[in-house]
Amino acid sequence: MFERRIPEWLRHAPAPSVRGFAILAGCEAVVRGMLVSVFPVAMLAALGDAARISSVYFMIGIVSLMAGLLVPFLNRFIPRRWMYVIGCFCYIAGCSSAMVGTPALTVLALALNSIATVTTFVCFNSYVLDYIARIELGRCETQRLFYSALGWTIGPFAGVILWDWWHPAPFIISASAAGVMLLVFTYMRMGNGKLITKAKRPPPNPVAYLGRFFRQPRLVAGWLFAVIRSCGWWAYIVYLPIYAVGNGMGAQLGGAVMSTTNAALFLTPFMLRWIQARSIRQSVRTGFATCAVLFGIAGLGITSPWVTIALLVAASFFLILLDICGGLPFLMAVKPSERTEMSAVYSSYRDVSGIATPGGAWLVLLVAPVTGVFALAGAGCVVALLLTAKLHPRLGEARLKPDNELNGPLAAGKPA
Repeated sequence: MFERRIPEWLRHAPAPSVRGFAILAGCEAVVRGMLVSVFPVAMLAALGDAARISSVYFMIGIVSLMAGLLVPFLNRFIPRRWMYVIGCFCYIAGCSSAMVGTPALTVLALALNSIATVTTFVCFNSYVLDYIARIELGRCETQRLFYSALGWTIGPFAGVILWDWWHPAPFIISASAAGVMLLVFTYMRMGNGKLITKAKRPPPNPVAYLGRFFRQPRLVAGWLFAVIRSCGWWAYIVYLPIYAVGNGMGAQLGGAVMSTTNAALFLTPFMLRWIQARSIRQSVRTGFATCAVLFGIAGLGITSPWVTIALLVAASFFLILLDICGGLPFLMAVKPSERTEMSAVYSSYRDVSGIATPGGAWLVLLVAPVTGVFALAGAGCVVALLLTAKLHPRLGEARLKPDNELNGPLAAGKPA
């Protein structure tokens, strides 16, 4: 008689690994990368005015911010795995709305896409903090960006090419990728995350955990780094295509430039080595200082359009550097008992930047051309540069080791 045994991987799902999270992030990169250069062009075609587009992005940012802050509250009634599933279906619903192409449905599609992004991001970060050791966070961020490189490299240029050929095409591909992303998440079987301790009281409402957040200066500083970095990406992703179209360069240039920029994600392992040889504080300072100079020169409007584009592309490489190290100050300061709540706060940087950048651009465009938005982004980087003084000089160094055993702040590629 043959003994029937249930395979071990079915009885006990393996704990999600750094590579597993990287694959999941790679799937989301295809979903978002395909549309990142399409939405600004589609909004321009639907609304026809840069200032009006800024106002719509501003309002959608407010809605998305509220949705992100409500995720922990909703998690009291809806398990985390189902929150992630809802986020995936919001991606699919948004793509379906955009296929119709009317102005109202295009705006709705952008709103659903933003809500999907913040919902999945909160859940993703909570899972990472549950299953990835603190000392592995730097490697996790690097692999996440590396696995996302293909989607962010091919997606922007392919998206605008397909949009020119047939408007629904990029949205069909993005919706399909969201379906694959859902399948990968289901296969990973992360459930609702780890239970640290049995709760003695109901989870706090959003106002309560915002109060705890503001009482921790390290979290506030780390969050501001993420907000300002994201503002730089907003200026680059949304207003570079608008700038290119306004200067007769065509809609495809924006997609081509962003694909070129995102190809630098393949360099993230080398960027991590560069960070390892220095410190997190020095790396963050270098990123913001260089972005401030490049965005500032582009914002003066004294160069030719092609030189302005080149300056912005150069700035984007340092934004990628900040993507690797800029979020670590926040993630390293989060208490295990506050993972879900603080993940929701951290994810709000997308929405706050989505409010601040279009809102600021809306005002700037009343008195200045589109290049004024780039100058505004440069000013924000100066503010972040001043905030880096609050970072500890040895942030990220391995603990419980003599100083002479350390080889850089991220010894052996594993940040503390």
